[in-house]
Amino acid sequence: MDLFGTAGIRGSVETDVTPERAVAVGRAVGREADEVVVGRDGRTTGPGLAAAVEAGALSGGAAVRRVGVVPTPALAFASRGRRGVMLTASHNPPGDNGIKPFVDGVEYDRAAERGVERRIEADEGPVPWDAWGDRRESSPLPDYRAAVVEYARNLGAPLDGLRVVVDCGNGAGAPATPAIIRELGGDVVSLHANVDGHFPGRGSKPTPDSLADLRAFVADDPDAALGIGHDGDADRIVIVDGAGEVVHEDTVLAVVAERYVRTSDAADPVVVTTPNASGRIDERVTAAGGRVERVALGSLHEGIADAREAGETVAFAAEPWKHIHPRFGGWIDGVASAAVIARLVAAEGLPALRAPVTERPYRKVSVSCPDGAKAAAMERLGTTLPEAFPEATVDTDHGVRLDRPDGSWVLVRPSGTEPYVRLYAESETVDDLVAEARTLVEAAVERAS
Repeated sequence: MDLFGTAGIRGSVETDVTPERAVAVGRAVGREADEVVVGRDGRTTGPGLAAAVEAGALSGGAAVRRVGVVPTPALAFASRGRRGVMLTASHNPPGDNGIKPFVDGVEYDRAAERGVERRIEADEGPVPWDAWGDRRESSPLPDYRAAVVEYARNLGAPLDGLRVVVDCGNGAGAPATPAIIRELGGDVVSLHANVDGHFPGRGSKPTPDSLADLRAFVADDPDAALGIGHDGDADRIVIVDGAGEVVHEDTVLAVVAERYVRTSDAADPVVVTTPNASGRIDERVTAAGGRVERVALGSLHEGIADAREAGETVAFAAEPWKHIHPRFGGWIDGVASAAVIARLVAAEGLPALRAPVTERPYRKVSVSCPDGAKAAAMERLGTTLPEAFPEATVDTDHGVRLDRPDGSWVLVRPSGTEPYVRLYAESETVDDLVAEARTLVEAAVERAS
């Protein structure tokens, strides 16, 4: 059985994330827990799936604490010291949903996910009738909002009327981010702030196209300092500048990472990120006195755990659009990012924050490759790519990444979910770099097929 992807279980409610599966997952989690917190985003299928997870957890012997519609970060916050299950498909279309288990504020790692799969395969059934758990309702949102406000005040400056436009996308961030920005002293304008599982205002995935309303509003408002866009469950964040343009996700990551490193008390603070993240992050982190460690996509939590086991201090962990604030908690938190970034903008202004970041042109290309040919193609590319770029530093931990002395880089890695080899590149002459690397990738795929 292979239920889990890189972010829990996710897919169509008609074929993948069914009530039957939700009961089974809930029971597997409940078998391992004394108490399970269950929350959901605003999708119309959320109440039914949450009820199914609750039934499974209760019949697995755990007490259930129902928290209703919350952002995923708030559910993670509520799962500290116990287990939690969030029903969300994040940025997927409204017909999808998902099941994401937590333990002590952190998403299940691969070993814990395998444990759930084994229990489902074993079909253990309910515990005896007199061992079923009880159910109560509670709300973590007030405590979560207060905790984010208190935490964000450690960085940046008071907002003092800073105009911030927040596009909630009809998602679960609506009852969190605007209230937090307002509590921090901001002048908040909220767009698409009613929670609606049909996502009538825009698609749940925040992209330059879907954020058209936010971009236009910020561009037309001379007092707006920045715009913030969330996905359906508010674990992702997109930043829009005063001209209504989306700030590149790696620039946002670099800005926040640099500030965390500069304020760290550690002698050698670490920023954990992924292979597809820009070299601009390394440049700013190094300038601040820290260093970058890269882990596989979807493995930020494991990367943090490994770094801590080695005695290192993790100042920040992120992949594009998704940030973990280790001083606050071990979960991906777009709401906390919104608060922190607003405070940084209040202190320095967004243009000043971006000024030191070198923003080179960036490309991502997908090259068709049968699943059965990926291993052989990547093995060949481990030789041909370094030979073509002998001046580059080579890292083969997560694909083949080549970092060149001028700050440009290229990464080639196999897709874990689709029949493609992905090519990422960043360079002042990015089209030439992509063309040269793509020729090598296509030759390796052809030879392996």
